[in-house]
Amino acid sequence: PPGFVESSCRSRIFWMKLNNLLLQGKFFQLEINDPYAGPVLLDEKLASRCGYVLSEDVWGNPVFRASVLGCHVANEADELFSLTVNIKISSFSSMRAAVTYTYPMYCSYSSWASREIVCEENYMEVSVKTDVPAVSNDYTVAWMSALPETQNVAYQLWQLMFVSPSGRKRIMVSDAAKLGYSFNNTLSRVYLRAPYHSNESHVSVVSGVNMNMVTSTSMYRQRWLLLLIDTTVSCPVDGISFTDTTLTWTVPSVIPTLVVQESTFLSKNILMGVDDQVIVHPEEKNYLLEHNETHIRITIPIGAEGGKLKSSISGGVYGVIYSIDLFLEHTWTDADWQTTKYTVIKSITTPFMPQIPTVINNTLPEERLFNVAFGHFLSDVSLVAIAIGNVPFTLREAQHQGFKIYETPFSNRTKGFILEVSFDDSYVLKEYVNRNETKYTLLVNYTMSVGPEMTLYYHSAEVECVIADIELPEAVGYCDEENLYLAIPTFGLHQYWNLYLHNKLLNRHVALTNGYLAVTNSTHLILQIPLFAVGVIYEEVSFQKIKARFDIALRKVRTMETLQMFSVSCSFNSSAFIICHPDGTIMISAQMKTVPAIDMSKTKLRDSSCKPREYNEGHAFFKFHVTTCGTSVRFEGDHIIYENEISYEKETLPGQSIPTITRDPDYRLTVLCYYRAKETLVLGAFASDPSTSPPFGSGTMVPRSNIAVYRRIREALNVVSRVSKDESFTEFYEPNMAILKRPVEPVFLEVELKDESPSTELYLENCWVTRSLDFNSTPRWNITVDG
Repeated sequence: PPGFVESSCRSRIFWMKLNNLLLQGKFFQLEINDPYAGPVLLDEKLASRCGYVLSEDVWGNPVFRASVLGCHVANEADELFSLTVNIKISSFSSMRAAVTYTYPMYCSYSSWASREIVCEENYMEVSVKTDVPAVSNDYTVAWMSALPETQNVAYQLWQLMFVSPSGRKRIMVSDAAKLGYSFNNTLSRVYLRAPYHSNESHVSVVSGVNMNMVTSTSMYRQRWLLLLIDTTVSCPVDGISFTDTTLTWTVPSVIPTLVVQESTFLSKNILMGVDDQVIVHPEEKNYLLEHNETHIRITIPIGAEGGKLKSSISGGVYGVIYSIDLFLEHTWTDADWQTTKYTVIKSITTPFMPQIPTVINNTLPEERLFNVAFGHFLSDVSLVAIAIGNVPFTLREAQHQGFKIYETPFSNRTKGFILEVSFDDSYVLKEYVNRNETKYTLLVNYTMSVGPEMTLYYHSAEVECVIADIELPEAVGYCDEENLYLAIPTFGLHQYWNLYLHNKLLNRHVALTNGYLAVTNSTHLILQIPLFAVGVIYEEVSFQKIKARFDIALRKVRTMETLQMFSVSCSFNSSAFIICHPDGTIMISAQMKTVPAIDMSKTKLRDSSCKPREYNEGHAFFKFHVTTCGTSVRFEGDHIIYENEISYEKETLPGQSIPTITRDPDYRLTVLCYYRAKETLVLGAFASDPSTSPPFGSGTMVPRSNIAVYRRIREALNVVSRVSKDESFTEFYEPNMAILKRPVEPVFLEVELKDESPSTELYLENCWVTRSLDFNSTPRWNITVDG
């Protein structure tokens, strides 16, 4: 087929290359056409003995090389050479139904040197002109020891004498062929081809390079002619070294076994080449060819043109291997051989070099888009699958999901893979950090197919981006006559942050327990806090006025870090209140409605020196500590109860010791503050006979900070009231019990005057019911009007 075969002739070697693309999925064999015996199948044993090499170039193309002195090469006067190869191709490994292509090759070569040595991958070959003087004048040469044996050489027969450290061995040419050697002569030359590391060879070190050498003498006798030919050959077997960036091939400049008289050695020309092409100007390809008296050195940058980088996997690690096919041709002269052309062909492959891929974060925060480059890879690597957030996707599925994946070239002939994922994608992890930032995390697992073997390689990466894309909420506070309000945006609540009242999470249960009213609309949480509720801070308390503040903290959900404090502060006009501070300070604004009115300046606490700090016609304002003013203390359950009493003593007529005539009412207002063992309670006051329990009324628990408030207010003369279960007035409801009555049912109310003064009488004027503890509040329902 067109383009299937390429061939050339370079320095007495046939070069043939097959196009690997046309052999995909096929099997092939090579046959060598023997002009006399027909096709001969090429195998390893035949190749090394007959001067053939079958290998692959760095691109995977099959390469066949043959010496022009090969076994089946047609030779015309040592100048024109031809070789025919049969290429058999089959779809089956058994090679049945094979198609055969016959390919002839021709080579013209007439510029023979006196001695030519070829060091191929699988054989060493030396050929010499037969008109070269047979014996050197230097009788120290090792092969001169073969001279005594020449008397035993059979008439008109060639024999080979091998000399090695273990001794001498003389064999017939026919026997040498059985040992893998090939010896023959042409019109003007004699050649010996030897395998590496045969029994007759040995290794010696020359200028730091191991050389495999076969020291031999070819002997021929015919009548009066005795011909001795030095057919010694020596080839390097190593000399390769590597760094992270280069490979170096070193060959000795002078090989002592090939140059008997080193003082006459003169290097004439050194050429290097890649594949079958001579590189005239190595520096143009960044190659370095240098030599001195001892070495010839070729240095190739790893990845340089002419070679090939190949991806590989070793132990789950990605890396590359670099291969290049080099040859070196060194021509020299010396006194014995006139001209020697020394050619070495070397395929060099570096060890596995790990190349850990890098993940380049080109994320665009302003576009809220992850842009991740993954590389660098050679062209033989492809992306076959990807996992985002541990969820696997094929490339088609990933594209359908909205991920963008595409290849991008890099400047050093490598490539990478770009992945684009939106911050808002559900597979991206999101974490609220700092005050107003979100950390977006993209977890990626790449699955790569590496090399023609399609080895799978896995690599995971984690990419993060933190941006300030969260707006902290701002609360709006306001008040009405009885409540404080906070309107807080609901965005981010419970997702990024929570509301805290001191160290307690403010949820609906806490809000209801504390008496708050929480209402949520589409944008805001509106919190209504009664003035005397838990959590209210009283910044200023004065006569008929309270300046109150309510604070809640905005804290991060995970770390509990306080980000902001939301506060609302207002001043309230209040006619009656009692506040029990955590430090034991009690402040009371008492509203006293009596008929007739009393002089509020004459009211006092149990300690008569404790007078009101402010007062007017109907109010008195007291401020004192629980340890002063005659305050008593007692314990009930888990409460500590502090009690005092606001009172007003009747005035008597002058000169009379027993009050018999007065218009002043006898007024008492009991003040109670309940403190829990670890909390402070603020309680209301009620008017009562101090010796009895409150006849009726209700206590209201209003939490405030770590303070709970009971406020109970009842004002009257010194009376006790009870509610009877029926008209017999023998059984009464317990105090503070809720009583349910239908509108038409009667209520049996008993009011008893607890005053021993004979001048005091009890008259029923009006009786009514209200919803609150304020007697003047509305609505109200009358029970009795005008007695």
